[in-house]
Amino acid sequence: MISVPATFAAQLRTAEQRRWVAALPELVERYVRRWDLLLDGEPMHGYSGLVVPVRTADRPAVLKLSWPHIEARDEAVALSIWRGAGAVELLDHDEEQFVLLLERLDADRDLTCEPIDDAVTIAGGLLRRLAVPAPRLHRSLAEQAERWCTELPAEWARLGNVVPAGMIDRAVGLCRDMRPAALLVNEDLHYLNVLRGTREPWLVIDPKVLAGDPEFGVIPLLRNRFQEFDGPASIRRRLEAVADVAELNLELTMAWTFIRAVDDWLYFLPESSRDAAMAAEIATALLRR
Repeated sequence: MISVPATFAAQLRTAEQRRWVAALPELVERYVRRWDLLLDGEPMHGYSGLVVPVRTADRPAVLKLSWPHIEARDEAVALSIWRGAGAVELLDHDEEQFVLLLERLDADRDLTCEPIDDAVTIAGGLLRRLAVPAPRLHRSLAEQAERWCTELPAEWARLGNVVPAGMIDRAVGLCRDMRPAALLVNEDLHYLNVLRGTREPWLVIDPKVLAGDPEFGVIPLLRNRFQEFDGPASIRRRLEAVADVAELNLELTMAWTFIRAVDDWLYFLPESSRDAAMAAEIATALLRR
């Protein structure tokens, strides 16, 4: 059986999550038998998913097992829709157990290795390619925007009004005015989630999808490689570059990015001052353009 990396287990802290982590070796064994796989390397992981290198009868692959959560619920649906065009190929899956069998990409080569202008061009092109009509999904941007109208002010009050009130008012006002489309949107497309492939030079992994506007998916390309910014103007320039290459509506991109930055600011305040400060810089840069 595989050994679960201690760094992965440490990230999942609730009693239910710990039980799931403890059962992972047996779960891996079950799908190795079901899909006639051979273990082929040491497990890797992100924040909520374990990735085990395996081999099928004729190719290298990976077995991905995700902690069951709503953001990952439609990953297999999205990958089935994309059919390997711009994204990792789905070979098999068990949707109820959040288990995926995927083609193996180069885990040591992602877009953080590329010059930022090239990385923006590649990621923006993939964002556009993957924004196809959405099937029925568990989450929609219209529903999320409606929830934010009450959740953002409530969280702001709970945290002691630490974010400027004008930021909250602006985000809520934008949410009320939004009329999202129904395209397949990956809210977690960033440079670490684009790996070198063989069928195509670069392929998206680990999509977290909902139905909405593709402009909603831009902020990860600002959060990732944030250390390369040099003030508010450079944040705006990167946003504009992504919007340009992805053929997005610039005003809509700025609006959704501002809303998500304010939400991030509130989310990270209790646990990560660094991430909260990053979100605050993005929100402020877009408010003061």
